[in-house]
Amino acid sequence: MFGYEPLIFWGWTFLVLYIGLMLTFGFVGMRRVEGSDDFATARGSYGPLFLAFAMTATTASGATFLGLPGLAYKSGMSVLWYAFVYPLGVYSGVLICLHAIRRAGDSFGSRSMPEYLGDRFDSDALRIIAALFSMALLFYLAGQLLAGAVMFTSMLGLDTFPALCVTATVLMIYIALGGAHADILTDGVQGALMLALAALVLWMFLTGFGLEGGFSGMLDQLEGIDPDLTQTLHPTHPLFDSKWDIFAIFASHLPLGLLPHIGNKLWALKNNRDQVKFISYSFAFGMLLPAITCGGILARVLLGDSLFAEGMNPNQAIPELFIATLPSWAAALIGAGVLAAVMSTADGLVVSTAQIFANDIYRRSIAPRLGEGKDDKHVDRVALMISRIATVIVLVGAVALAWNTREKNVALLVWIGIGGMMAASASPMFLGVLWRRATRAGSITGFIVGGVAFSLLHSASIKAEWFIGGALEVPGVWIASQASNPFACATLGAFASITAMIVVSLMTEPPSDEHLKRVFGT
Repeated sequence: MFGYEPLIFWGWTFLVLYIGLMLTFGFVGMRRVEGSDDFATARGSYGPLFLAFAMTATTASGATFLGLPGLAYKSGMSVLWYAFVYPLGVYSGVLICLHAIRRAGDSFGSRSMPEYLGDRFDSDALRIIAALFSMALLFYLAGQLLAGAVMFTSMLGLDTFPALCVTATVLMIYIALGGAHADILTDGVQGALMLALAALVLWMFLTGFGLEGGFSGMLDQLEGIDPDLTQTLHPTHPLFDSKWDIFAIFASHLPLGLLPHIGNKLWALKNNRDQVKFISYSFAFGMLLPAITCGGILARVLLGDSLFAEGMNPNQAIPELFIATLPSWAAALIGAGVLAAVMSTADGLVVSTAQIFANDIYRRSIAPRLGEGKDDKHVDRVALMISRIATVIVLVGAVALAWNTREKNVALLVWIGIGGMMAASASPMFLGVLWRRATRAGSITGFIVGGVAFSLLHSASIKAEWFIGGALEVPGVWIASQASNPFACATLGAFASITAMIVVSLMTEPPSDEHLKRVFGT
């Protein structure tokens, strides 16, 4: 590492400029907020290209820009499966559901994905269950704050806790001001910056930047460090050692684009005619962004095993790569791009989590029971106030959680939160779009079964010794062995969720034709 003091100077310079820009967007967003619906969804406000930048930025997150390079630094080329397969899953899921969710969401006026599920199946119980289960996304938010702290620690010389507080404070101010508008405006700009950064890292990787022999020389040196680092499938890593693992990465990410902090952007698209353009742009951008993972492989060759030393962390692979290879001002400027990746997901998470309190609990559950539902303007004012207060509370809770999990890999930390949510939501989300026979009871059963199945699997509550010597020994031992792989646990949980929903739906009364017309149209 060199030029550390100039790096801190340039880091603070670009940070001040970055914060100023984000706060400006917060005030612009505040002027566009006309009520709690605007705060929650920015419904029908943005064109396909800008919204695709925002969507891609939100989907990528700090896990893509720090966690994945950290995994690549440790495990080598096999991690590229994760990097380029997960966007295939994400945008395939969005493509399947985009039109139906926009149509039904606009028909019912849904402001959150839990509210959409409740409206789709005419079930307050499902809405509340989905909203409460969404609180697990605090782990996802904590992962983003932790990624932001890594950048502040590397580039600004801050300790971890002050770095967490700085990240959370910036988010709190501009989201409390502008809500979904601030989220989308900032994410659109951040997405363009992140794409440029990913292209730069891909170029550095393909040219073997800073190494003799270029790309082939880098591979030779990587093999010299550990031959397993150059294998297509890593023989000992539980996440990348089989074709099943690669399939699990794809399948487990199918619902990711429909999680609350991403799915709410589907309603911000201005015109239904632009849906194909929107998903095409998003897919192209989404396939480029994970190229940042290649930087972790290059960092392993350039930096050796230095990030395994005490006080260091493989999550720092990207900032340390820039510090080692670029002038201080350039490293600090690119560091701001990585920080953009962190903020772009975190702000969407804050907005969607705040809506659990403002929309799913207050507007749809408490206000009608207090007799306030008849005064729409009063309910809207209160919901907007709750949204802004909840923003502060959510961020304080996420900072505490991030501090207590600061030693975990960022990419794996976020999966504690999103794995269960994706396993639970897979059946009501996809069957709700594709199968008219899906019922209220089936959706609730599928949601609960998926969430519980993921929790039992990933917590290693299912023991291999239960099955040894019995008829189910082979499948039972294999299922128990998947505990350390969150993608496999989410995929198995989704299969359980879908199976349970189909069985219960076939055993219960189908929804009325009137309700189906409102959901699917004529």
